[in-house]
Amino acid sequence: MSGTNSPEAVKKLLENMQSDLRALSLECKKKFPPVKEAAESGIIKVKTIAARNTEILAALKENSSEVVQPFLMGCGTKEPKITQLCLAAIQRLMSHEVVSETAAGNIINMLWQLMENSLEELKLLQTVLVLLTTNTVVHDEALSKAIVLCFRLHFTKDNITNNTAAATVRQVVTVVFERMVAEDERHSDIEPPVLVQGNSNRRSVSTLKPCAKDAYMLFQDLCQLVNADAPYWLVGMTEMTRTFGLELLESVLSAFPQVFLQHQEFSFLLKERVCPLVIKLFSPNIKFRQGSSTSSSPAPVEKPYFPICMRLLRVVSVLIKQFYSLLVTECEIFLSLLVKFLDADKPQWLRAVAVESIHRLCVQPHLLRSFCQSYDMKQHSTKVFRDIVNALGSFIQSLFLVPPTGNPAAANQAGNNNAGGPVSAPASSGMVGIGGGVTLLPAFEYRGTWIPILTITVQGSAKATYLEMLDKVEPPTIPEGYAMSVAFHCLLDLVRGITTMIEGELGEAETACPAVIEETHSESSEQRDVQSGSDQADKETVSRAVWEEMVSACWCGLLAALSLLLDASTDEAATENILKAELTMAALCGRLGLVTSRDAFITAICKGSLPPHYALTVLNATTAATLSNKSYSIQGHSVMMISPSSESHQQVVAVGQPLAVQPQGTVMLTSKNIQCMRTLLNLAHCHGAVLGTSWQLVLATLQHLVWILGLKPSGGGALKPGRAVEGPSTVLTTAVMTDLPVISNILSRLFESSQYLDDVSLHHLINALCSLSLEAMDMAYGNNKEPSLFAVAKLLETGLVNMHRIEILWRPLTGHLLEVCQHPNSRMREWGAEALTSLIKAGLAFNHEPPLTQNQRLQLLLLNPLKEMSSINHPDIRLKQLECVLQILQSQGDSLGPGWPLVLGVMGAIRNDQGESLIRTAFQCLQLVVTDFLPTMPCSCLQIVVDVAGSFGLHNQELNISLTSIGLLWNISDYFFQRGETIEKELNKEEAAQQKQAEEKGVSLNRPFHPAPPFDCLWLCLYAKLGELCVDPRPAVRKSAGQTLFSTIGAHGTLLQHSTWHTVIWKVLFHLLDRVRESSTTADKEKIESGGGNILIHHSRDTAEKQWAETWVLTLAGVARIFNTRRYLLQPLGDFSRAWDVLLDHIQSAALSKNNEVSLAALKSFQEILQLVSPVRDSEKPETPPVVNVPVPVLIGNISGPGLNRPFVRTDSIGDKLGRYSAEPPIVTDELEDLNLWWAAWNTWYKIGSESTKPPVTFDKLTFIPSQPFLTALIQIFPALYQHIKAGFNMDDLQKLGVILHSAVSVPISSDASPFILPSYTEAVLTSLQEAVLTALDVLQKAICVGPENMQIMYPAIFDQLLAFVEFSCKPPQYGQLETKHIANAKYNQIQLFAPAEWVALNYVPFAERSLEVVVDLYQKTACHKAVVNEKVLQNIIKTLRVPLSLKYACPSESTWKLAVASLLKVLSIGLPVARQHASSGKFDSMWPELASTLEDFLFTKSIPPDNLSIQEFQRNESIDVEVVQLISAEILPYANLIPKAFVGQMMTMLNRGSIHSQSPSFTEAEIDIRLREEFSKMCFETLLQFSFSNKVSTPQEGYISRMALTVLLKRSQDVLHRYIEDERLSGKCPLPRQQVTEIIFVLKAVSTLIDSLKKTQPENVDGNTWAQVIALYPTLVECITCSSSEVCSALKEALVPFKDFMQPPASKVQNGES
Repeated sequence: MSGTNSPEAVKKLLENMQSDLRALSLECKKKFPPVKEAAESGIIKVKTIAARNTEILAALKENSSEVVQPFLMGCGTKEPKITQLCLAAIQRLMSHEVVSETAAGNIINMLWQLMENSLEELKLLQTVLVLLTTNTVVHDEALSKAIVLCFRLHFTKDNITNNTAAATVRQVVTVVFERMVAEDERHSDIEPPVLVQGNSNRRSVSTLKPCAKDAYMLFQDLCQLVNADAPYWLVGMTEMTRTFGLELLESVLSAFPQVFLQHQEFSFLLKERVCPLVIKLFSPNIKFRQGSSTSSSPAPVEKPYFPICMRLLRVVSVLIKQFYSLLVTECEIFLSLLVKFLDADKPQWLRAVAVESIHRLCVQPHLLRSFCQSYDMKQHSTKVFRDIVNALGSFIQSLFLVPPTGNPAAANQAGNNNAGGPVSAPASSGMVGIGGGVTLLPAFEYRGTWIPILTITVQGSAKATYLEMLDKVEPPTIPEGYAMSVAFHCLLDLVRGITTMIEGELGEAETACPAVIEETHSESSEQRDVQSGSDQADKETVSRAVWEEMVSACWCGLLAALSLLLDASTDEAATENILKAELTMAALCGRLGLVTSRDAFITAICKGSLPPHYALTVLNATTAATLSNKSYSIQGHSVMMISPSSESHQQVVAVGQPLAVQPQGTVMLTSKNIQCMRTLLNLAHCHGAVLGTSWQLVLATLQHLVWILGLKPSGGGALKPGRAVEGPSTVLTTAVMTDLPVISNILSRLFESSQYLDDVSLHHLINALCSLSLEAMDMAYGNNKEPSLFAVAKLLETGLVNMHRIEILWRPLTGHLLEVCQHPNSRMREWGAEALTSLIKAGLAFNHEPPLTQNQRLQLLLLNPLKEMSSINHPDIRLKQLECVLQILQSQGDSLGPGWPLVLGVMGAIRNDQGESLIRTAFQCLQLVVTDFLPTMPCSCLQIVVDVAGSFGLHNQELNISLTSIGLLWNISDYFFQRGETIEKELNKEEAAQQKQAEEKGVSLNRPFHPAPPFDCLWLCLYAKLGELCVDPRPAVRKSAGQTLFSTIGAHGTLLQHSTWHTVIWKVLFHLLDRVRESSTTADKEKIESGGGNILIHHSRDTAEKQWAETWVLTLAGVARIFNTRRYLLQPLGDFSRAWDVLLDHIQSAALSKNNEVSLAALKSFQEILQLVSPVRDSEKPETPPVVNVPVPVLIGNISGPGLNRPFVRTDSIGDKLGRYSAEPPIVTDELEDLNLWWAAWNTWYKIGSESTKPPVTFDKLTFIPSQPFLTALIQIFPALYQHIKAGFNMDDLQKLGVILHSAVSVPISSDASPFILPSYTEAVLTSLQEAVLTALDVLQKAICVGPENMQIMYPAIFDQLLAFVEFSCKPPQYGQLETKHIANAKYNQIQLFAPAEWVALNYVPFAERSLEVVVDLYQKTACHKAVVNEKVLQNIIKTLRVPLSLKYACPSESTWKLAVASLLKVLSIGLPVARQHASSGKFDSMWPELASTLEDFLFTKSIPPDNLSIQEFQRNESIDVEVVQLISAEILPYANLIPKAFVGQMMTMLNRGSIHSQSPSFTEAEIDIRLREEFSKMCFETLLQFSFSNKVSTPQEGYISRMALTVLLKRSQDVLHRYIEDERLSGKCPLPRQQVTEIIFVLKAVSTLIDSLKKTQPENVDGNTWAQVIALYPTLVECITCSSSEVCSALKEALVPFKDFMQPPASKVQNGES
């Protein structure tokens, strides 16, 4: 306005007015003078106003009526030229707003007249327009008149006028409403506008302000006019069209919605007028059915009229868009109508227009939302939103099912689509035959129906084509595919709109309200759990309910339509759009937690990805699809899910194998499948977080696609193109080949992006992969086909990218992979293991926050599956597991910490039956651990290392491993030894912690060897393991383990606490001994041919029994050694004596085992433990006493383990250590206890001795007879043992000992051993056994000798024992019933090789002889002992000697009887004086007869000397006889008075017998000289003579021996002489044998000697009888005179001479009182 107010503008206006008036006056000068005058006065008027007023424009306005008058008059002239000039002038005034209301009224009236006269119509319209637009002075009737004027001009005959008028009307209508808006704005600060509620009542028009009132009246009349009723206000209307009226209504409604929303009066009009009107006008369209008017006859139903119908739809669109909130119910009707218009039986144009209208709605998501809220969510309302969507779906389907009328060819198409494509495609389609496979035009093609896709609109805007055809009266022909294209875009825009809106609001809600509502995947909003009570949350709950309702209302219809379109689409862009829509819907449903709908959309995409007919089986298998019957029931409509058509004209880009249990030919993938696949990948990639359970669908589909495309997993789980393994190989076009890397890349990225998923979604992903994998596993069962490894590979990939939060998915992930590892299909489980081990390695190598070293729980979690793999039996899996362990050790070994038990557990879990390579790999790991990692692992794991190493020792697959593992155990023990101090500290610390925990939990601490301190327990575990290995079935292992065990205990045992030794002894050593003993005694005696392979086995080890024997020996020796060397430690333990007993029991059972090796070794061990003279070990006696005043030396000497060259000093001083088990030094072993130990040993010795030497009852080849070395060792033990028990050794014990010694000596030896043990027959040597026996007795007798009095009663027993041995010289002992060959005929070389062993008795002679010597020695020392006297020892000796003496030459060895004689002489020389002393006591009475018989048996032996006896020998033997006689004459006869008479008599008789030669006829003449024992006889005779008379006889008793001797002598002489005379007479001339001649000479000499002697004796001493006997010899002597031998004669002469003394005269008196 400023332009018209400026002084220049005003000046110009005044000038123009004046010029206009002048022009007017000029024109009217001639014809219209009044006008001219008026004009001129006008000029003056103007000038006047200008001169007087400063506010010129205001003044002009006031006077405007007058100013305008001339011009009005000019118009009245109806002259065109003048009229035009006037109208122009009036317009100028109006444009300067100097027209008053009155003036305006006048102007309008004038214009009306012009109009009625049809003058200057265009100018009129222009003037009206200027009048109404420049100012607001025209009101009420004037206004209505102006409007009517325009309307009337609209209906003229002139087209231009009509159109201009129409435009003017539109503008005027707009102006009216604009004024109202302006008016409202002016008043808005006074009363703010109130939005009208939809149900308000009508208020009177009078309350409206002026402009509002005009608008109201105008609008009301427009309604009236459209409804063909008379207007109220627009008086003067003559005609009107509905189409124009509807257009005007539409323009008002769309341009000024606020008017209707702010004023109740207007909203009332909307409800009461507009809506009923629209509904009424719609009726022909509703009733009309296309099929009913096929005939040309006029139809009874009014036909829909395109222009009206189209405009109605436009109005409806506006109503719905702008006034939806006021017209809820009405809109429901409109929308329902719209939906109906889509029905198939409506005209094509109607459907097209309806679709366009719907499209307009679809691009307004907020409106759709309101529908949903107002209808679908109300209980009894029509589900409008749902219906709209479903209607679109049905519409699209109907387009495919009913050929469009616009396409004449389509009629045939429906019938013959069996040819695989349209027979006659319209030429416009540009369709090429299937061979080309590509259509130039984008189109949908379905079951022979081909519909092109037209580009109709930019996405998101509803630019309608037919709704804008306001100039058309006839319905247009709709191009083919138009409706489809619009409907298609409706769907796309609908989806886009809804999703964008909801996602936007969701986003706001999530940021605004941190208390996110947890979605409980339920479809009904009632169950929602609102977490936050704030309004925000309430609001969100409400919105959420709406969103869910929207989605649930539309998803079925959308899905049905989109699926169909997807299947029909032949255009990549269209396909892309459809897929995008499905994807966004799926994502939206997912975000809202609507599982069913989400899965349905995803299923659709999945089906699209797979070849036709393939999809169904897979998807219906993988999901109990909500689409099970493939039709959704949609509120009465049934929308069929049309299954994909098989003949889609898509380019085939790949041929591959279906993934199925049964191979089924090949399947083809089209480019569309690949497109779908990419969408699927996209979905998973971008919306993984909301997929939830539908991951399953997605992944199942991807798996099948990957399989068909032949992608195979490579390292890290990524899929790379690989070749198919079986069947026709996959065929890929180059197009796909280039795509494959991309696809595989996207696949990998998809799983990489799982790192951005939240935990729940991640779990869904993992679960889906797991169940997918389970299916693949099921398929791979029972065949070795290539399995699908997709799921496993992807599990691996997912795990690897989610390392930072691996904890939350580790359990399900690894749990499943472990199942895969157990699968029978090797390829499958190989990948399972590959995945699992890769994950574990990655997990351990990953930089976790906090690091693993501080997060032990996580570390254990990561390692746990490695341990779980141990329960799987497939060797390939275990190999993977072990390789993994090896790699972990190499890379993370130093930081395993608490994971060690698991890692070690894996090695330890390898079982014996699992094949060599596995065991070897596991063992490698163990070796690595022992060599490198012992110092880094927690000490509590050391025990596990020991267990594992031990378990390898027990594996019997590979001997070397077992042996090496024993070596490892030694290394471990060495490590313990070196690091003892630190290990002990750490273990104690751990123990304390565990103890505390256990107390808190109220349970007792449970670990092996519990009471012992933890470090000791470690040792005990080590010992126990070695102990187990000591009873391994393989001898080499046993041997190695045994040596190691005893070495470790020996080398490191000093580290143990004193109390622990108790466990070592009982739990380790004795337990081991028990087991070894048991195994040895039950071992098999079968011969083992060879030791596996070509190893030859020595005969001493060729049975299991012999091999076990070696073990037994080793073990027993080891234990004994420990008892020996560590006795100072063991003895203070409480139950040492019990341990001693057990040990002795073991020694005993070993000694009595039927195996020479074992039994001998047992004795060696026995000897070893008996050398423990005192508890101090000589070997380790400290030079100086230890620091503490404890006499027991416990200084741990400088023991060096291998590779350890420093003395080990315990941290605690030795004193402390001792203090632990010795309260009061010094520790002195209780003497009594010591004795008990020794007596226990004695009892054991006795048992061993008596059992082992007791002869078996029966004998056969296999009878076991103890060996000589064994017996020797046994006996050799006794002396040492005896030293300790001599104090209590009594007769019983001696008896026991005797039995054993006797039996031991009696045991024979086997003939094959004899050459080594037996001396040759000629050597008189004792065997070592015999030596031992004698030594034992020697020790005994020496002890007795120095022992107290009461011990001496044992002498006789010792004599008995020795004498028993002496008897062996002539009578070797019998060993049970065993027949032994005498040594002479069992010479070794005569035994056939391999003959069954014969038993050979030993040569006992040397032994017996040695025994005899011992007896003599002993007797010399002990003859006077009371016991020896009392027990008749002398008699026993004589009795024993009688045997060899009587045998004499018959003795096995000549030396025997000679020794016997010598011994007898010695013994008698000592014993006889003793016997004489005790003569009175009668203790020797029984000895004398024994002695007599013995002497007689010897001197007059029955045995014949051997033929080869030489003369010297004979003479030597004779001299022995002579010695005996000398003994009699020296020791016996002189003491006759102290000796029993009978005995003396026997002696005399014997001498008598000896003194006379008795001829033995067997002698040859030559031998007679020697064979006659002349010396002997002579000696006898002399002795007889010597004792015939004795001058010293003092008592009668003494004289009796003389008398006896004489009598015997004389009698003997008489006999010899008689026999000689007899023989002489008989022999005649023959000389007698030399022997006899000698004898007679001897007798004759004896007689002369006798008579000489008698003479010398005092007469009173000579008995009268004697003389008589002497004289009686005389006649016999005289008879000998005739003999021929000169020697006899001379002897006879000497004998006869003494007789002269007897020649006296006879006396008469009685002499000596006898007659």
